[in-house]
Amino acid sequence: MPKQPEPSVAPEASAQVTAAEISRLAGVTRATVSNWRRRHADFPSPAGGTDSSPLYDLAAVRTWLAGRGHGEKVPPLEELRTLLRLSAHGRSAAVRLLPFALAQRRRPDLFKAADALSDDDVVVRAQMSVHELPASPGTGFDDVTYTASDAALLRAVLRCIDAGQTQDAVDVMAERELEDEAASGAYATPGPLADLMARLLGAATPQSPYPVRVFDPACGSGALLVAAARQGAQHLYGQDLVPVQARRSLVHLGLEAPDATADIRAEDSLRADAFADLAADGVLCNPPYGDRDWGHDELAYDPRWAYGVPPRGDSELAWVQHALAHITPGAFAVVLLPPAAATRSLSRRIRAELIRAGTLRAVVSLPAGAAPPLHIGLHVWILQRPELTAPEHQSVLCVEGAALTGSDGKSGPRPARTLGGSRMAGRDGVATAAWDSLTERVLLYWTSYVTDPSGFEDVPGQARAVPVVDLLDDLVDVTPARNIRTTAAAADPVVVAEQARRLRSELAQAADALAVSARQEDWPAAGTQARQWRTATLADLTRGGALAIHRAGPPSSRERDTPPPAEFANRPVLTGRDLATGQRATADSETPIPHTTAIVAEGDVLLAEIRSDSGTKARVADEQDSGAVIGRGVRLIRPDPKRLDAWFLAGFLAAEDNLNSASVGTSSLHIDPSRLRVPLFPLEEQRRYGEAFRHLYTLRQAARWATELAVLMPKALADGLTGGTLLPPPPPNGSDTTDPARPAS
Repeated sequence: MPKQPEPSVAPEASAQVTAAEISRLAGVTRATVSNWRRRHADFPSPAGGTDSSPLYDLAAVRTWLAGRGHGEKVPPLEELRTLLRLSAHGRSAAVRLLPFALAQRRRPDLFKAADALSDDDVVVRAQMSVHELPASPGTGFDDVTYTASDAALLRAVLRCIDAGQTQDAVDVMAERELEDEAASGAYATPGPLADLMARLLGAATPQSPYPVRVFDPACGSGALLVAAARQGAQHLYGQDLVPVQARRSLVHLGLEAPDATADIRAEDSLRADAFADLAADGVLCNPPYGDRDWGHDELAYDPRWAYGVPPRGDSELAWVQHALAHITPGAFAVVLLPPAAATRSLSRRIRAELIRAGTLRAVVSLPAGAAPPLHIGLHVWILQRPELTAPEHQSVLCVEGAALTGSDGKSGPRPARTLGGSRMAGRDGVATAAWDSLTERVLLYWTSYVTDPSGFEDVPGQARAVPVVDLLDDLVDVTPARNIRTTAAAADPVVVAEQARRLRSELAQAADALAVSARQEDWPAAGTQARQWRTATLADLTRGGALAIHRAGPPSSRERDTPPPAEFANRPVLTGRDLATGQRATADSETPIPHTTAIVAEGDVLLAEIRSDSGTKARVADEQDSGAVIGRGVRLIRPDPKRLDAWFLAGFLAAEDNLNSASVGTSSLHIDPSRLRVPLFPLEEQRRYGEAFRHLYTLRQAARWATELAVLMPKALADGLTGGTLLPPPPPNGSDTTDPARPAS
């Protein structure tokens, strides 16, 4: 029999909200709330807080809003987050609500027309549905009890589910419990990285089906196990020290992989191994980093340390050996580790044993920003538990992932201005990456290597099968960047010499073009005193119809899950970063297309919204820009060509004094274009100034290009000399008779 709700529960004290939260509830601005407070005598009086930051009774606010016809317009996820934060039992409620998201998915019939159900009915049905879930030891799903005070939260979860945001609701509930876990060394695995690791596990045995049983000993939210299930894993095992993470993982798997069986435990996997007898077909793991309290003393004689006892300060290699102890001979483990695990001197003996035994098969470095912590480039280790009859491995594959994003696969120098489109920057601190390029190349190299290790052809700067003998030195450093040659060992000297000649020629041409631009006729003085002129702001010019200002806007709450309008789809996007670095608009999946934007036309003025110490502040769109759309960080100013010259406008808008007077903010300075000023000149005089500003822009571009080539050309020559493909130039008098092929005596 399902448990009934407790008959008598003391009513929970009404929560208190700020004016900002009232504005979100009503879907209005904070200024509107301030007006309500002043104009309506019946607006609820403050129930707490201070004079400068008053708090209001939530129930009273909702009653007042309903009486005025202001229905609450807060999105379902925001409503759930707010209710959890305001609830006196928010954390415990969040933990208890997690299984309800999965239970409702399995029994949606219980909650049809949920808005018409009474609070008691919602609670009873929620209790019934949760108790129908399969038992999972350690997660506590069978101990969940809902009461009348949970009715509002249960309804909020139902609204999220109705909006198609079930997994997002699960994440919001878990966030409430994990607020203090950010410094624990455990980080979430981004979806694209989880997919890459899961595919690497499958590619390790390209001729066999995907591993049936997959284990993650630090499963967190379950992202890696979900990725494995998508690839074909059928039996999923996971363990996590944090109980709410174990629950979250189980719910995540129930939502995303309902056909797979899942066994998730909430215990310390190193100290209290819940799957001591498990021999899985594969392991995926993103363990905690830098944990000195992992159990070094009590586990000193543990049989899992087949390659050596991990030092107290190297918990990562304890997790590596823990993973290897849970797979069958010949099976693989894919583990995400910090770069220090490849270099720490205290652990070099363990690394050496992993290499000698043929256990460490590959190390892939990721670009910084691909996964938290975002400031370092993590490593993916691919390991294989040795088989008695397997051939001895003679090499370890090293892949430099930072060289793969946006790469065309060609070796040799390439000017920086042709690299556009590959960025690791992310919105709001969440990094994104050129995952398509990265995943494709890493899988290509790994599959090629594991199929024929001895026949793998090195790719300069990207991938190399490093001989074991080269790794077993005093450092046993397996960092890919240290072990990958940047130039081909057997490069054709004639080809290298031709590349060097071409770069020298391009640098000479760029230097000549720069010199020609710099030698233009003298610029005369304006007189004995600086010119003075009347000015108008862009706001004034906009009101007078001389120009229009456009910007990209974020999608509304209803648009977030919908594609952008057809008129903007499949167009390259020009961002503020592109403008500052002199790049063109990019068309790739990592650059989102805004729902509200403008299509660039030749002659538009493009202005960067955020101040920077270097780079372009404003320029005029040309034929190559035409047809793109503006993205974040760009204002598009479209002048009337009969009244304003575009280059004249761009030049004065980018003036330092002008930008200073229109800058707002503290940590980052944003430009308020309406406050920028331009002189009121006749059109003919505007054009004279415009030609001068156009020339200066060309001069800056020539200087930028010459600078890039001045870096690339010496590097190419130095690489050729050190790689043995180029010789130093002969002395001017031609007296050098040394035979370069003869070794020195």
